[in-house]
Amino acid sequence: MSAVVLTLEGSNVTGISAFYAEINRVFMAQEPWQLGESLDALDDLLHGNYGALAGHPSATVIWKDLADSRAALGVDTTRAWLQAKLERPELFNIRAITTQLQALEQGGGRTYFDIVLDVFAAHPTVQVVAA
Repeated sequence: MSAVVLTLEGSNVTGISAFYAEINRVFMAQEPWQLGESLDALDDLLHGNYGALAGHPSATVIWKDLADSRAALGVDTTRAWLQAKLERPELFNIRAITTQLQALEQGGGRTYFDIVLDVFAAHPTVQVVAA
């Protein structure tokens, strides 16, 4: 099979839930199930074994309105995401989460958007193009 081109509508991304709704709309439309709201699930998807990537050696993801997504998954969203993890010490490394939250508050931390781009970057057969 040939490479596939997929388009994310960044203006649909208004937060983490909306990001995964957009990922599911684009990547999982032909599947009888949907991805959960998880960076690990996104990483698994990008390996290309199911969804719109299945059977394709590579993919280009056209990410329209990337700046909208960057803003929606920015500092405020990331802060709330990290703070929610602090409420679940049985599941998460509280020291690591606290360090991430402190870095974010000091202006040097990674936002959820940054982390999403890192997940995409870990898959060299999936190229993200801002549009």
